[in-house]
Amino acid sequence: MEYRSEAKEGAVKLSALFDNLEKNTGSREITSITCDSRSVVPGSLFAAFSGAETDGYNYIGNAIDKGAVAVLTDRIIPNSLKEKGVVEILSSRPRKDYALAASKFWSKQPSKIAAVTGTNGKSSVVDFLRQIWKSIGYNSASVGTLGIITESGLKNLQHTTPDATRLRQIFSQLAKENVTHCAVEASSHGLEQYRLDGTILTAGAFTNLTRDHLDYHVSFDTYRNAKKRLFTELLSQNSIAVVCADSGEDSEDFLQVAEDRKLRTLSYGWKGRDLKLKELMPKRSSQKATVYWQGSDYSVEVPLIGEFQVLNALCAGGIALGMNEDWESVKAGLESLKPVSGRLEFVGKSDIGTQIYVDYAHTPDGLDTVLRSVRPHTKGKLAVVFGCGGDRDTGKRMRMGEIASRYSEEIIVTDDNPRTENPASIRAEIIKGCPNATEIGDRREAIAYALNHLDKSDTLLIAGKGHETGQIIGNEVIPYSDQEVVLSLIGNL
Repeated sequence: MEYRSEAKEGAVKLSALFDNLEKNTGSREITSITCDSRSVVPGSLFAAFSGAETDGYNYIGNAIDKGAVAVLTDRIIPNSLKEKGVVEILSSRPRKDYALAASKFWSKQPSKIAAVTGTNGKSSVVDFLRQIWKSIGYNSASVGTLGIITESGLKNLQHTTPDATRLRQIFSQLAKENVTHCAVEASSHGLEQYRLDGTILTAGAFTNLTRDHLDYHVSFDTYRNAKKRLFTELLSQNSIAVVCADSGEDSEDFLQVAEDRKLRTLSYGWKGRDLKLKELMPKRSSQKATVYWQGSDYSVEVPLIGEFQVLNALCAGGIALGMNEDWESVKAGLESLKPVSGRLEFVGKSDIGTQIYVDYAHTPDGLDTVLRSVRPHTKGKLAVVFGCGGDRDTGKRMRMGEIASRYSEEIIVTDDNPRTENPASIRAEIIKGCPNATEIGDRREAIAYALNHLDKSDTLLIAGKGHETGQIIGNEVIPYSDQEVVLSLIGNL
């Protein structure tokens, strides 16, 4: 079900949204704000800026015809359109001004909002944080790749970090529902496009930084700087900055940025200064961790498998601790965590006992991490079924094949959202890194093949799609779920 906000905060004067407007234009009443001309209603402010696929500037005329009374843009509007009485608001940074205006129009939000950035782990951290807050007794929510999760259930979203107006509507609706604590994913796209600007953040966290989204950001430095905006611009001096200490120079960089801005900081992880993971013992379906916090060592049994899952849980715990929750409450929350959908999710066992997991890992680092995490829980062979998305970063394909070859005894290369690319060409690029892999394009057939070639002590990891319920082929989304395929194959669906 798609999330639709009911939050409405009434009309406001244009002067309440933008500074330095002339009196005769600032008195205009604005009934809604949108960057989608299809959503314009009489009294709307229409934001016209370039997107990945379309240029909003080309739709200004349509917006005015539908009743837009003001247009925010970075280019001068033709006189023929100005003559229709629309207010032109020129900006050198229209996306940012759009987000700031949205935060003023929909001003309500949960009193505590924590934003999490990083290449991997965002979805798990925000959901774990929501669970910890819930266990403490707060009315909590999380917003991100998995959708909007509240005490009433899951509601779907289209983007990890929604459009600025959409995000503000969500926050306003959550506040209306008396949600006091909200954890939100801060994607690199969302940060670069200013979608969180104007939101009052209590905390921000950085998990790690590895190669991803270079098809959009072009260079790794640009990608890093987009992530860094959470610390350099969005957190206030009253906020807590939580940083994983295990991401090398990037960890040092993010910590230094936070300290330079005099933010309160908390580092966690194996190298953590504040919340330090000292020992980890894998069990069949959980892990026993020894954690240092404020001068003492504590034993915590986290009901998750995989080292990275414990680190994600510590990030969530660190945010709660940084927001002044006590250790015993946070510890209780950590020990009652439930796995996140599609994040090293145990789906079931085959009829002979092969353990089957589904994970969202779709980057080299993500695949490396999850394969190494499953290994301690595997007595026999470790098999992996995976592919790479089309129309995305091509440089990671062979690298992911090499990683699969390094950690797995059985590799089946299949399709994963080929989009408009030739699926066979994508598979061929992956197989350059794992020449001994089996190639089966149909994802269901690939999973079935893997299960037929594994024994009781073996483990099957199906990577890449995680929680997704569709396969993008061409420009069409075909209903598909790794979990449902597995359950149908092992007879539990």
